[in-house]
Parts: sequence; structure tokens; C-alpha cells
Amino acid sequence: MPIIGRIKGIILRMFFGDHPPPHFHATNNEKNGLFKIDDLEMFKGDLTSQDQKQVKKWAKEAKSAARLARKGSKKAQAKVNSLCEQLNHFVYTEVNKIFDEQKIPALIGGDHSTPFGAIRSAAERYDSFGVLHFDAHSDTREAYEGFIWSHASIMFNVLEEIPQVTKLVQVGIRDFCEQEFKFVRSLDDRVSVFFDQDLKKEQESGTPWIHTVKKIVSTLPNQIWISFDIDGLDPRFCPHTGTPVPGGLDFNQALTLVRECALSQKKIIGFDLNEVAPNPSDKHDEWDANVAMRLLYKLSAWTLYSQGFVKKLC
Repeated sequence: MPIIGRIKGIILRMFFGDHPPPHFHATNNEKNGLFKIDDLEMFKGDLTSQDQKQVKKWAKEAKSAARLARKGSKKAQAKVNSLCEQLNHFVYTEVNKIFDEQKIPALIGGDHSTPFGAIRSAAERYDSFGVLHFDAHSDTREAYEGFIWSHASIMFNVLEEIPQVTKLVQVGIRDFCEQEFKFVRSLDDRVSVFFDQDLKKEQESGTPWIHTVKKIVSTLPNQIWISFDIDGLDPRFCPHTGTPVPGGLDFNQALTLVRECALSQKKIIGFDLNEVAPNPSDKHDEWDANVAMRLLYKLSAWTLYSQGFVKKLC
């Protein structure tokens, strides 16, 4: 389940250590809540939301139906797709409200299927923009296992359904199938893929990372949405994400790319950070959350900088 945030003008506070856990502060109608970043559970505050209860209900129903769908039930498969469409519409509607308030949307949590509605909403405000996609996976499968809106199909759906996304730039990709490779190649200049293997070869040949970053940034249009799947990083930074893949970006390499986008006068119109997960066997293990919280802080700061709300950052 994603948390949809408004980052314009907020005060970002981070705490690390045994108590409290890495978290973010959310407010709504003068109510407050502190949410853990890895599982999005509120551990302090009085912020309640009927909308969040509804999304949890959809997620529970979809999970149950997915089990039956994998056993061959067409009815269950259709139910999963229908529930996902409801979630997409919910996110779309909420992000529309954020744009109407002249704020910047940010989605936190959930799997990588969640930002479709947000990007669709952005497409009604911006005639043309790009998506900078950090990920281990291409996410361009068509209806993976029959599930139209799964995390494996987010960028396929964006490219097929949202023509205002005139450019997709993928970074760190290292796990994909033949169909995905052919699909992105068929779109010519609309998609640029910086495969992890090629990035590593450049590093090994002595190319400074900043030179590679500038090359990546040069392929982006002036307005961008950042879609950040945490598994785009090396698994040592996200060991409990759902589908880790060996290789990937170093934490600071990813931040350098985000920073260079802002310094190159790219306007970051919104972002999502997803696939962060806690250690299921040790509730005191905060490593994944620690990394994600620092990443969220930097994404928020450079987004604000890119829109002129922050004049100087370190």
C-alpha cells in the first residue's frame, strides 16, 4: 500500500537508532502520524484514514484472489485486475488533489505497480515529460502471468497508456526477458536503457562516474518524474526487498544522478520510492528502512531544489 505525500513546504525530520525507527511525519487536517518507512505502519499519532483502510482491504482481497489465479482461475485473475484498476484510480484521484493544491506528489511504499495513477495524473498537468527509472528489472512485461497491472508491467503500461511520457530512461537494469528487450528496442529513442553491465564496464575502464551520470542526464527531457525501485541499488543496501538481484548501483552513485538532474535544471515533477521491505525475521533490523529514509530525504530535497523552493543544498 502506498503512502501519497505532499512535499512542498514540509519539514523533513529523520531519526535513526533504536528508538524511534526510521520514519516520516505525515499530517492531514491537523492530525499527525509517524510512519515507519519499511512497512508504512503508524507507530505514533492520531492520523487515521478511511482511504487507507480501503486500500488495505483491496490488497487483502487481491492477495487472496492471486493465489487462486495462479492455480488457473480466470475469475480470480479478473478480480485481481479489477482491484488493481481501483487502486490505480484511487492514486490518480489523490494525486490530482495534490496537484490542485500546487504541491508536489511523492509516493512511498508498495510494490512498483503503485505509481501508474500518479504518472497518469502528472500527464494531465504536463504535455511532455520523461521518467527516470531506477531498477534492477525492466518492468516492461505485458500482463505478467495474466496480471495486467503488476509490478512487472509498470513501465510497459506507462509507455502504452500515457503518450505524454515521451522518454523513459532506465538505469541499473540487470534482469529482463527477451520480450522486454525487444519491446524497449522497438520504441527506438523513446527509451534509453543503461544496463548495469555496461555501467560496470565503464567504471572498470576508468570512466569517472560523474561523466557517466552526465551522459545519462543528457538523454532526459527538461521535466521528469523519478520512479525509484529500491532494488536498483546493490542488494547490500536493500537485502529484504522482494526481488533482489546481484549488482546494482551504490547508494551514493544513485544520489549523484538525482543531484545532477536537479543541478542540470531538470524539473522533478514528482517521484515514487517503492519495494522497501523490513526483515521478516528480525523486527529490530532497521537497515533497509535506514537506507530508504536517507534516500527519501535526498529525493525530497533535490525535488524541492529543482522547483526553486530550496536555493542551496550541500
